Amino acid sequence: MIRRTWITRLFTAAVAIVVSTGTASAGLLPVSVTVQPEAGNFRWTYSVVLPTDMKLQAGNYFTIYDFAGYQAGSAGVSATSPDDTFAQYWTVSTTNVGPTPDRLNPQDDPNIANLTFTYNGPTIPAGKLTLGNFSATSVYGETAESFFTATNPQAENGVTDNNITNTLVPKGDGGPVVGSPEPATLVLAGLGLPLLGLRRVLRRKGTPVVA
Repeated sequence: MIRRTWITRLFTAAVAIVVSTGTASAGLLPVSVTVQPEAGNFRWTYSVVLPTDMKLQAGNYFTIYDFAGYQAGSAGVSATSPDDTFAQYWTVSTTNVGPTPDRLNPQDDPNIANLTFTYNGPTIPAGKLTLGNFSATSVYGETAESFFTATNPQAENGVTDNNITNTLVPKGDGGPVVGSPEPATLVLAGLGLPLLGLRRVLRRKGTPVVA
């Protein structure tokens, strides 16, 4: 049996997210990705966090780009915060292009589905919490690098924060992985501190975007 572990390459040093105001901050982030076999397919689960100085409002969303081999109807959310009842406030949609927050420019293959999770619940006024585990099933278990974008406001002043970073997605041209992959895990410690291990410096913008 083949056993594989995939971990996105992370910097070992802390990366301060420097913005025009001189503060260190970032919006929604995918801090871990796990891949597990499920009924002949593979379930991909993204743990997404809301950092300390951010809040979440209805209409905020994040997009995972080029999720190859997506199985329609398989997406969902679990283990939500502040409690499990918040799962009802998340919806998922698929489109081959975007949606993308203003002024961000991820690579986006128009032939492969993107997954967008949109929040439609009461305002979560401050972060330092895991919003939940957001998952979907693909016929593929091999990984490729892609992009994650998100939009949500800063807690202090309500200015919209649009950010982009790398994440892992199913690799469509490599075929399904044989065997039982071990979950891959990426961890960023200390949500209230400058974020550790970001591969790309997040870009922050100030123009609101509605999903």
